[in-house]
Amino acid sequence: MGRDLEQYKNLQGVEETHFVDREARPHQRSFTAAVQLYDKGDYEGATALFEEALVEYYKADVDCRALCQGPQKFEGQDHLRYRYSLHEVVSDHFTQVLHCEHECVRDLATRPGRLSPMENYLPLHYDYLQFAYFKAGRLEEALQCALTYLLFHEGEEFMKENADYYREELGHDAEPREKDAWYLRRHKQELKLLLIGSKIMGAEFTEGVSYWVSSHQVLSTFSVPSGTDGWMEYVPISHKKNVTVTSPQSLKEGGPLLYEGVQLVQNSAALNGTQRVLLDHVLSEEECAELRQLAHTVTMAGDGYKGRMSPHTPNEKFEGASVLKTLQHGFEGRVPMRSARLFYETSERARRIIESYFVLNSTLHFSYTHLVCRTAIKGLQLIGSCFNVLLCFSALLYLNADFEGGEFIFTEMDAKTVTASVKPKCGRMVGFSSGGENPHGVKAVTSGQRCAVALWFTLNPLYRELERLQADEVVQALDTQHVFGQGLNINPKDEL
Repeated sequence: MGRDLEQYKNLQGVEETHFVDREARPHQRSFTAAVQLYDKGDYEGATALFEEALVEYYKADVDCRALCQGPQKFEGQDHLRYRYSLHEVVSDHFTQVLHCEHECVRDLATRPGRLSPMENYLPLHYDYLQFAYFKAGRLEEALQCALTYLLFHEGEEFMKENADYYREELGHDAEPREKDAWYLRRHKQELKLLLIGSKIMGAEFTEGVSYWVSSHQVLSTFSVPSGTDGWMEYVPISHKKNVTVTSPQSLKEGGPLLYEGVQLVQNSAALNGTQRVLLDHVLSEEECAELRQLAHTVTMAGDGYKGRMSPHTPNEKFEGASVLKTLQHGFEGRVPMRSARLFYETSERARRIIESYFVLNSTLHFSYTHLVCRTAIKGLQLIGSCFNVLLCFSALLYLNADFEGGEFIFTEMDAKTVTASVKPKCGRMVGFSSGGENPHGVKAVTSGQRCAVALWFTLNPLYRELERLQADEVVQALDTQHVFGQGLNINPKDEL
């Protein structure tokens, strides 16, 4: 689709203004445009657009919260059997409304079609603004924006130093923006209410990763935020250099591998990092061959990350399929159901191994699961890589070795200095915590085709993969039908 758009843009008489992005969100559009001006050194123009982005952000927040006021879906509850008192029903409803409103922070920071929100989204406006105003010679505004940023990150030394500098130059102090102070107070009060409500009602509620998380430690005065860099969304330049970041999870590893024959090849120390592991014999040769055949049958070109033919390099064809899609093909008779079940069970095997090896204290949930193949395009054999930082844990389970290139790499924060390299082969799995402590990439496939099962995991059940939950229901229905025969008259295809 991206290539089609570029072709349309090159047609005679076609202008950029003729294209309308129906999914664009005004606050994100203004933010992106502001970053572009910032990177060009147009600080006056950038400040105007950042301020516009903030206005649109708060409008979007009002709209988001208004949409939470409707009927709520009571997950896991049969309304016909819902036998609680009026007080409990009302409390349940408004607790869910409150949780929905609380999650607007996450929604507003998530771009259409993306799984995860942009890191540190709202505070980052003020990181850009304080420096842009400084460069424009407007120190009053710079100080106010620095102080507003510190509402979200009280201990950020670089911003405290910036604020001290502005105070010294101006000869007086200032106050942070009241709207943001109120916004943050409300957010904290909502969290307290959710925690109190969950305790009183006996319902489990766990606060997710910090909504204002900034996973990078800042070491320099006057941090200069950059534009987009690969898939690292709007991360200040100084954050990327000479920084050691520790995982928010407790650094444990070495738990049992659970399955017979699975072999530990390298641990974190051998891979020159933390929370890393390389395992062999997670799959047999027969299982690898069956999954490769499944991939060739069921995958669809361009399916996958961000809707692009290849999100990594322009010299590869990229194909992928989800667990739910393969199960659907199995019910339709287009692929053997045994193969679809193997994909489902393989992903669960990988999840259990990662959860056990890293000695996690809570359940690891699927965030995204993909059977993916990357094929070199003849005549375009260029070496490339992608750089990505995600939440919680990730794993790649390889299905073959008969190709060139395609090595998995861990890097320094510059995304260039390689610290460890993994050559794929059947049954080999690399797993790691996927925060700022483990920047990683994949080299381009230069010849042949590389197939793998790609898995992303989260410790927060709120961010579980919806398709995986649907796939679980399908498999459960299938197993029930198998045990009890036709008496239940269950059609698992209805679950799709």
